[in-house]
Amino acid sequence: QWQLVESGGGLVQAGGSLRLSCTASGRSLRVYRVAWFRQAPGKEREGVSFISSAGGRTVYSDSVKGRFTISRDNVKNMVWLQMNALKTEDSGVYYCAAVVNIGEEKGLETTGYDYWGQGTQVTVSS
Repeated sequence: QWQLVESGGGLVQAGGSLRLSCTASGRSLRVYRVAWFRQAPGKEREGVSFISSAGGRTVYSDSVKGRFTISRDNVKNMVWLQMNALKTEDSGVYYCAAVVNIGEEKGLETTGYDYWGQGTQVTVSS
C-alpha cells in the first residue's frame, strides 16, 4: 500500500524559514491534487495550502498568504511547502494530503482528501 511521507520539519526562530517536502512511496502523485494541513495542540486541523495536479492552480489560507509557497514537480514526485517569515502561531504538525484529480476540487477542506501522511512537526520559537 502506498503512503505519503512528509519531511523537513524542525525548530526555527520566528522570522525564519523552513521547507517541507511530501512524496509518495509506491505511487506517482501526478494525478493527485495535494494539500498541506496543520494541527496545533488543542486545535482543529486546518488547511494551509493546495495545489492542483498539474500545479497550475494554488490556494492559500489567509493566515499564510504571502509567506508560504506551495509547489510540485511531478517528475520528481515531490510537493513542497516553502514557509518564510514564520510566526509562533505557525507551530504544529504539518500533514500532506492527496486526492485523485476527479470531480470538484475541495481546496482546503479536510474532508476532501483520501490519503494522509504521518505529519512532520514544525515548532517556531519566539
